[in-house]
Parts: sequence; C-alpha cells; structure tokens
Amino acid sequence: MSLKKQFLSGLVILLALLNGSVQAEPSKLEPFTTGSYQKILTNHANQPFMLVVWSITCSSCLKDMALLSQIHQKRPELKIIMLAADDISEADQINLILEKDQLSGLENWVYADENTQKLQFEIDPKWYGELPRTYFFDKTHQREGISGVLSEADYEARLSQILK
Repeated sequence: MSLKKQFLSGLVILLALLNGSVQAEPSKLEPFTTGSYQKILTNHANQPFMLVVWSITCSSCLKDMALLSQIHQKRPELKIIMLAADDISEADQINLILEKDQLSGLENWVYADENTQKLQFEIDPKWYGELPRTYFFDKTHQREGISGVLSEADYEARLSQILK
C-alpha cells in the first residue's frame, strides 16, 4: 500500500472514530463485475435513479459525500446507487467512508474485477475513468453522465428532470 493510501486510510479511520459515527454493522458491498451494470438497469426498470461512481483516493469524491447524504435525506424516494471504483480489497475503508457520511444504507457496489477499463467501458464507452462521475437515469433509462464535482443546484436541476 502506498504512503498516500496509508495516510488516507488512517485519516478516514481517525475522523470516523472522532465523529463517533462508526457503526457496528458495515454496509453490504455488492461486487461489481462484468454484467453488474446490466443487472442494475434490470433491477431498476421503469425507475429513475442516480449512479454515483467514486473512489476512496479521489479527494473531490470524498468532499461530495456530505452533499450526497443531504440529497438522500432530502429526497429519500430517490434511488441513489453508489459504485466505488476501488478494489474490493479496500472494502473496510469504503465502508468507513459510507458509514461516516450516512450512505451505508444505499445500494453500494465496489469493483471486483481486475480489468477496471472493461467495467468502465460496460458502464459508458465514452467515459475514460475520471472521477467523480454521476449518471442521472430517468424512468426510461435515458441517461446523462457528468464528470466532476456538482453543486447542490446542479443536482437539483438534473433530479427535477429525471423525477418528472
């Protein structure tokens, strides 16, 4: 493990412990492999949802977690699916972040295939892996994918489109 990952891992654990937000039961992380994207689409047929692709090593992603938590609390009817673009071996750290930001109750997935480019291509052939990446799906699964950090106003504008 690189020094950067060790530092981030230690920092996340320390912050979670200081906030007293570490829960005894971790969230369930589904392994995201070939075919998982289609499974998500099938499981949420005729339902709008938001797919958020993030990583434990992406500082912009981590900053965005609090806003995602607020959106979830404000719109509990909205299906939010979180996909950690990290190796499944990082499950403990992923769970700590999700629990700290009160996102562990959402549908959570983690890359579980060594060929991450293949997984990215399955999600979106036009996506090159930049993070964070958010997809907004309407009930017919027409989607809009956006890379980078979004403001609350950006989320609200797009959510009002997919939830109409």
